[in-house]
Amino acid sequence: MAGFFAASADMMPHHDGGEVHGRMYHIACKAWFTTNGDPIPLSFKFEGDDGELQYVSRMKVNYAEDRNYSGVASKEYGCEACIGGILREFRLLFYMEACKWVMVI
Repeated sequence: MAGFFAASADMMPHHDGGEVHGRMYHIACKAWFTTNGDPIPLSFKFEGDDGELQYVSRMKVNYAEDRNYSGVASKEYGCEACIGGILREFRLLFYMEACKWVMVI
């Protein structure tokens, strides 16, 4: 896929770590793991603010990087997708030790 990890000028990665800022949604994510053990998110489901289950299957990953939030190793993916009929930019965080995914808007 051409441009799968292409950098986006609007959503550059932050290298400072620290705490996660933004609204967090716990998600059920379908991911492909490379032979090196790196996860690549393919699609995900989450419960919206209205209580409805939302499914996101077509998303673009603009960047991926290793992060360390408050001492917790994670992978961060800068993404964009149509969510609820609106094109949104968001981050997906994969907490490797807990094997949990979070979407941050």
